[in-house]
Amino acid sequence: MGKMETETEKAARGKALYQLKRQLDHLKNMRGSGTELISVYLSAGQAIHEMSNKLKEEAGAASNIKSKSTRKNVMDALERIIHHLKVYGNSAPESGVAIFCGNVSDNPARTDIELFTIFPPQALTISLYRCDSRFFLEPLSRTVDVKDTYGLVVLDGRECTLATLRGTVITVLRRLNSTAHSKIRKGGQSARRFERLIEESIEYYYKRIGEAMDQYFVTGIKGVIVGGPGPAKEDFVKMSPFNYQIHVLGVIDTGYTDEQGLREVMAKCGDIVHAQEAFREKQLIDRFIKEVVSGGLAVYGEAVVRAALESKQGGTLLISEGLKWKRYHVKLQNGEERFINKRAEEDPPKATPDGQSCSVLSTVDLADNLIELADSVGAKTEIISTDTSEGAQFLQSFYGLGAFLRYR
Repeated sequence: MGKMETETEKAARGKALYQLKRQLDHLKNMRGSGTELISVYLSAGQAIHEMSNKLKEEAGAASNIKSKSTRKNVMDALERIIHHLKVYGNSAPESGVAIFCGNVSDNPARTDIELFTIFPPQALTISLYRCDSRFFLEPLSRTVDVKDTYGLVVLDGRECTLATLRGTVITVLRRLNSTAHSKIRKGGQSARRFERLIEESIEYYYKRIGEAMDQYFVTGIKGVIVGGPGPAKEDFVKMSPFNYQIHVLGVIDTGYTDEQGLREVMAKCGDIVHAQEAFREKQLIDRFIKEVVSGGLAVYGEAVVRAALESKQGGTLLISEGLKWKRYHVKLQNGEERFINKRAEEDPPKATPDGQSCSVLSTVDLADNLIELADSVGAKTEIISTDTSEGAQFLQSFYGLGAFLRYR
């Protein structure tokens, strides 16, 4: 049965996806000198020894690489991954793990073998090894846009399949069949009585589908998309034999009612899904702007938002995916310490805005720093995309940073 996702769980998932996206952006920019960047994916619960043995075989093959530097870098990276796998014991974590390792130095005269691990928010179903000039990130990239779970129902007058869709993962839940169209008219039956029996059996078939939807789709589901060939799907939606809490987002024509029909729905429902996610973001930003304009329960600006969180007045932090700033902890010549924010692409500060020379003590990503602060005081975090007009407005007009207050 579908499990209701709480607001806290939804916010946690949003943050996990945001952090995954940031990690992928970081890894995308890395290039190897030759094919020496290694990507390893372990599926959920996979036996560690399987991958360890595979990597030992690859290490043996790597000894034949002609380039001395590439050979050394690949073998060093493989050795680090094999050693790292030991921390997981006998099996991979329940969500699987992706490991990336190689020489990421942009200086040909210097070697810098680094290892990165990612525990994806959505369980990995693949196991692979790849060595290339770039890290292989596609399996993780596909999970970044996963925000909600949708119900899928594909049916015609004879059969029906129910499933869930999350990102690109379809999970079949139930199959049902109707006997309505297999009835044979017996001698002596009136045409009207026969038609009524057919209608009753179709109605019973639709009610069975509705009951199955009630079982799986009342909670934890953003909405349901119905598909199938012919008019049965429209008749079913018009009858609505399911709980009023289930929201049908759209009806799509498909040629099949099995797994192939589910894949057709997934291929065609992009606009529907995007519209739902955009609508939620629109509501959130519209509410934020209304509160800011009226002087109500919302604020923006880094200093004001930080103060609101530190005092626990802030209940929800809003962060734009486009917020690319660094927070520098600096020390002045007189010993005074301050914090300075600068765009990520700018050089570290050598002086404060008022012209005093300073040295950098430490650096953090501003968005990560504020999310960590929000976590520490029990505030939720909402990640705002830059894909919608409202999300773009939030970044441009409010610097991609705001907060809803618990009180004034």
